[in-house]
Amino acid sequence: MAQDPAQPRRSRRGSGAVTLHDVAKLAGVAPITASRALKTPGQVSPEVLKKVTEAVARTGYVPNLLAGGLASTRSRLVAAVVPTISGPVFLETVQSLTEALAESGYQLMLGQSGYAGNREDALLEAIIGRRPDGIVLTGILHSAEGRRRLLASGIPVVETWDLTPTPIDMLVGFSHVEVGRAVARFLHAKGRRTLGVVTGDDARAGRRCEAFQAEARALGLGSVPAVAVPAPTTLKRGREALAELLATASDTDAVFCSSDLLALGVLTEARVRGIRVPEQLAVVGFGDLEFAADVAPALTTVHIKGAAIGRQAAQFIVDRAEGREVGQRVIDIGFSIIEREST
Repeated sequence: MAQDPAQPRRSRRGSGAVTLHDVAKLAGVAPITASRALKTPGQVSPEVLKKVTEAVARTGYVPNLLAGGLASTRSRLVAAVVPTISGPVFLETVQSLTEALAESGYQLMLGQSGYAGNREDALLEAIIGRRPDGIVLTGILHSAEGRRRLLASGIPVVETWDLTPTPIDMLVGFSHVEVGRAVARFLHAKGRRTLGVVTGDDARAGRRCEAFQAEARALGLGSVPAVAVPAPTTLKRGREALAELLATASDTDAVFCSSDLLALGVLTEARVRGIRVPEQLAVVGFGDLEFAADVAPALTTVHIKGAAIGRQAAQFIVDRAEGREVGQRVIDIGFSIIEREST
């Protein structure tokens, strides 16, 4: 395929990263002029600054904050981006990722993007500018600008806790759609016929909810009402959501919650209202947090191999950073429904 004349050829240097020389060539200026425009824009003319800025936007180039370092020098640093550091569901993955990287002589830098995703682009720019040896992301939904910058950086990227056939680079996770379908089938097999959903308002929880509702319709159960609450989810939000759900669907006999914390709130509210679990109401959570087996009644939930995700992500990064070929770049780690007393 012929090279697009409007796009620069990437200077590989072993990584495929877009370089300052590529930006300068596209802008039609000398590399030293492009560097000056980025570092001290007041020292160049408005016309030159405009050309360089446009070239940066088109290539996705992020200036290397480790200026002067050799291209072959490794930082021994890996950056991970999670929606929140307060939510317990990602802790197992972060812990295993940290330990597995440390075993190979790498350190982990952790960033919090929030569930809305509006902070991810700025965070990624800061991370890419420090040129870590790898970047581990939560989820597959990124802005076009963020995706372009990640591709342009040449840095190994691992997306986690999700699944797609078209990852940015490498991926280890599971299908949220399949989780939703599996839980609907599980509750249907248990004889539950009037289902409801209590869900966080983030994209991954939303996909589980939509798949759950679609599978319920396919099973002949009709429409499934859902109550959405802000993420990160809490016990209090679970209590409030069950109250809202029962106000409009009082005959609900099973609730699928997008997190174990929401499920704990649902169990609490049910107990306060004198609703017997599981006789009158079955409850299913997501995440299989440590308390799930010890709460009364013990919580049925979806178990995710968070530690395995972290270890595989670390292996991907270390292999790529040290020049080893990665064969299978997409790994579906799967999930399982752990049945306990709440169903």
